[in-house]
Amino acid sequence: MVLGTTSGAGKSWIATALCRWYARQGFQVAPFKAQNMSNNARVVAGGEIGSAQYFQALAARAEPDVRMNPLLLKPERDTHSQVVLMGQVSAELSALPWRGRSERVWPRIAQALDALRAENDIVVIEGAGSPAEINLMASDIVNLRVARHAHARCLLVTDIDRGGAFAHLYGTWALMPPEDRARIAGFVLNKFRGDASLLAPAPQQLQALTGVPTVATLPMWWQHGLPEEDGVFDDRSVSGGEVTRTVAVVAYPRISNLDEFQPLKNIPGVRLRWARSPADVAGADWIVLPGSKNTSGDLAWLRAQGLDRAVAAHAARGGAVLGVCGGLQMLGEALIDPHGVDGNGPGLGLLPVVTVFAADKTVRRREARFGELAGPWSALSGITVRGYEIHHGQTAEHSAMAAAGDRAIAAMPDELAWRNGAGNVLGLYLHGLFEDPAALHALFGAQARTLDAVFDGLADHIDSHFEPGVLRSLIE
Repeated sequence: MVLGTTSGAGKSWIATALCRWYARQGFQVAPFKAQNMSNNARVVAGGEIGSAQYFQALAARAEPDVRMNPLLLKPERDTHSQVVLMGQVSAELSALPWRGRSERVWPRIAQALDALRAENDIVVIEGAGSPAEINLMASDIVNLRVARHAHARCLLVTDIDRGGAFAHLYGTWALMPPEDRARIAGFVLNKFRGDASLLAPAPQQLQALTGVPTVATLPMWWQHGLPEEDGVFDDRSVSGGEVTRTVAVVAYPRISNLDEFQPLKNIPGVRLRWARSPADVAGADWIVLPGSKNTSGDLAWLRAQGLDRAVAAHAARGGAVLGVCGGLQMLGEALIDPHGVDGNGPGLGLLPVVTVFAADKTVRRREARFGELAGPWSALSGITVRGYEIHHGQTAEHSAMAAAGDRAIAAMPDELAWRNGAGNVLGLYLHGLFEDPAALHALFGAQARTLDAVFDGLADHIDSHFEPGVLRSLIE
């Protein structure tokens, strides 16, 4: 089990690396995270799970499964989340107070974990936040309770770049009950810059205090190629020299499925910019409105920042605009919410379509072919892409506008995508466009690093920086 002193310490990518490392040794491996709070989700058999466990399953060379992330919390507001249990939205659990859910869901979590343990040689478990949150220990279902249930050997990871790493490690260890401290098999220092020999004598002193060795010092690594789980990833660098195309992705508060843009970071010459103000979209070649877990709320935020006018001006100049899922819904004329799912409101008016929210959620994998496109998206004409849908509601042509001659043009079958007449504004429900090799090649004439290569790179990284024999000793 990989525990962390804080969120963002590096649990997700280290768990992913361990999945691939052990899979390369010939073991049957599965990932597990009891509860994940994230708006980055993927469609698997049986429903949806957090993206981190989806990628960990692929790293383990396993079929992604709802049991790998039995409980997923998708924040819709600061004080409310949609609860997904075993892949399916649970209105009953979503309505319960946060602390009231633990005992209700624990049996399902334990059952999922036990099944994975029975079917695999190794289960790599990821914790959440910190196991030393003493205000949460009584209702914990993701850290120490899971470690006890699985009799897991644990690594405790800290982000040394933040400063205070040894205090974080010692304080976390000290706040854990004595029987749980004994589960910690090693400390891991992550995101280190500089000469590791200068860390002495701190690791030795820490071991004298705790009995736990520091088993790895992992150097800072900006471009490992794996999407970040908890937030927008770094956009300071460009892969491969001179910038030839700038893509501005609007980063509203409830942005979802942002991990699908990671491949853009791996394409030479592409600069990915997160946009939170009109200045951030100035000079961009493309503006992307990504998915949202609260479309009407994020649309209101976008207007408050003045980004609605900036996007409209960009489109009026013929600039490329892409809306994905919630972004497609924002591009239309109106959001209509008869069931109280998301909220009513006017859209940006860049596509003559209307979205009506439905009580039921569409969650499915899809394969679809683009029709004839014009303008900056014409390279996608006739391309078949594979992806997934996760959304409430459906989008259709605005009948009154169509009667007046302002038509939306279907860009894919089954109302999956729409474009304007000029072709520069495109909206689609299908997530994963930039993860599809055919689409990437059509748009950029290039191929991003494959996920398999990313996973092997992660495994090579920990193989080089963990103390010899540690990774094998964890499973003996």
